[in-house]
Amino acid sequence: MEYTKATIDDMEEIYNLVQDTIKEVYPRYYPEEVVRFFSQQQSWENLERDLDEERIYVLLDSEHVIGVGSFEGNHITRVFVRTDYQSHGVGSFIMQHLEDRIEREYETVHLESTMPAVIMCEKRGYRTVRHEKWTVRNGAVLVYPVMEKIFRG
Repeated sequence: MEYTKATIDDMEEIYNLVQDTIKEVYPRYYPEEVVRFFSQQQSWENLERDLDEERIYVLLDSEHVIGVGSFEGNHITRVFVRTDYQSHGVGSFIMQHLEDRIEREYETVHLESTMPAVIMCEKRGYRTVRHEKWTVRNGAVLVYPVMEKIFRG
């Protein structure tokens, strides 16, 4: 496997991986309106912006993108793993690389977790510092933990 900065050539695979993961996994945890919200947040335009700003990294098997991670400053903004690679350490591998990159400049790392990822984050040493909420369509409410990990101190 190869972990590397994403390129424009990876864009379609990244977009499909993210959207497919949301459609396959998130309905187990969230109502339809919230799933739609997540899908819209991970739009082509938002992914392309992060790609242009060189904030997206991909994990490749021999020929395909199997995972993607993004960050901005000391904030992890996106980690998605192809569903057939989940529960095999791929998400933790991506998180470790993002954390290593962030730790070079910061003492802490922050993220907003989804329900499918919160246990992995806790196992990696993150703690919930607060909960936020976002009202989406039809009055559905997304409540999510804002988590932090301290590298030094």
